[in-house]
Amino acid sequence: MVDADQTFVIVGGGLAGAKAAETLRTEGFTGRVILICDERDHPYERPPLSKGYLLGKEERDSVFVHEPAWYARNDIELHLGNTVTALDRVARTVRSGEDGTLAHYDKLLIATGAEPRRLDVPGTDLAGVHHLRRLSHAERLKGVLASLGRDNGHLVIAGAGWIGLEVAAAAREYGAEVTVVEPEPTPLHGVLGPELGSVFAELHQEHGVRFRFGVRLTEIVGQDGMVLAARTDDGEEHPAHIVLAAIGAAPRTALAEAAGLELADRAHGGGIAVDARLRTSDPDIFAAGDVASFPHPLYGTRLRVEHWANALNGGPAAARAMLGQDVAYDRVPYFFSDQYDLGMEYSGWAPPGSYDQVVIRGDAGKREFVAFWVKEGRVLAGMNVNVWDVTEPIQQLIRSGAAVDTEALADPHVPLNSLVS
Repeated sequence: MVDADQTFVIVGGGLAGAKAAETLRTEGFTGRVILICDERDHPYERPPLSKGYLLGKEERDSVFVHEPAWYARNDIELHLGNTVTALDRVARTVRSGEDGTLAHYDKLLIATGAEPRRLDVPGTDLAGVHHLRRLSHAERLKGVLASLGRDNGHLVIAGAGWIGLEVAAAAREYGAEVTVVEPEPTPLHGVLGPELGSVFAELHQEHGVRFRFGVRLTEIVGQDGMVLAARTDDGEEHPAHIVLAAIGAAPRTALAEAAGLELADRAHGGGIAVDARLRTSDPDIFAAGDVASFPHPLYGTRLRVEHWANALNGGPAAARAMLGQDVAYDRVPYFFSDQYDLGMEYSGWAPPGSYDQVVIRGDAGKREFVAFWVKEGRVLAGMNVNVWDVTEPIQQLIRSGAAVDTEALADPHVPLNSLVS
C-alpha cells in the first residue's frame, strides 16, 4: 500500500479528476489528495451542458460529480479557481494561483481536459459569439436561446458535430431559427462517415434546421458590438443574432509540453502520450480524460477520446495505476447523444477509410436501427438509434475481433448475443 505520508496531486477538476480523487479514497489511500481546478465551480459533468441543463430540463445542481461537502468529508483538498502555471519535474512541484503557491507531489495526475477551438475569422470578438465547454458557457447560452425563441431570433452554428447538433436541437425546442454551416458533406462526417450522417441531417431538417454543407464561415458581421450576420465562403450572408463556434476541441497540453512530457502526434489527435497504465513519459506523472492519448490494443493505434465515458473510466484507472495496481486501460470508446426524439449510443472507433461496409439492422428510415461499421467481417463500431439494451453485445462483438456473418448481423431476428464468439 502507498505510504500514508505521500501526496497525490490532481490537476484538472472535471469528471476525470473528481473520479480519480474518489477512487484514491475508495481504494484506501490515506495520504494527502490535492485537487486543483481552474474553474470556480465544483467538478461537474459536461453532457448536460448541451442536453438536459441547456434545455432547462435538469437543475444546475444535478451536473455536479459530488455534492460540495463531499470533498471536505473525504479529506480532498479542493482548490477552485486556481490555474496551475508551472510543473517542475525535478522538484516534483506544481505552481498555481496568482500567488504562485507551490504543492509538492509524489504522484501527479494531469486531467486538464480540452478547450474549444476558436474561429479564425473577423468578428469573433463580438458579444454574440459563443462557445460551449464550461458550465458558465451553458448558463449564458441557455438564457440567450430562451430570448431567441421568444423573439424569433437567428442562431448560426459553425460545425455539425455533436455539440453543434445538440445545441441546434435545443435552440429549435426554444423556438429559435437555426442555420448550421459545415464544410463536410454531411453532419458528423468524421465520426459516422457519409452513410449515417444523412440520418442526422434529415432529423434536423424535419425540425426546421437549415444546413449549408461544403462551406465555411468567413466573417461575423456586427454593429455596436452585436452580431448581425454570418458570411460564408460561397458568398452568402446568413442573418444571425448569435453565433456558436462548435468546431471541435483541442487538448490542453501546455503544462505538459512546457515540462517536457512526451506528446502524441497530431495525426493521432494530439494530447499527452501515455502507456496502457495511463502513465506519461515521466513514471510519476499520469494523464487521463480528454487530454490523454493512449494505445488501444483493439485498434492498434493511439486514441484520444473526448467523451464522458472516457473521463468516467479513465480517472479511476489512472488513480489505481498511481497506487501501483496493475492497470491496462482498454475500454471500448463509448458516447451517447439525445436530439429531439432521437436517442443514440455509439461504441467503438471507425473513422472514414477504416471500414469497408456499414451494416444496418432495423429501419434507418424510421430511425430505429443499429448500424455496424465492419471491415473484413469484423465489427469495428456500432451505433444503436432508439434501440436499447444492446450496448453490451455490441461491445462484445467489437472486443471479440472475430468475423461475423453480415447477413445475420443485419437480421433483427438473430440475437446479437448469438453472434459473439
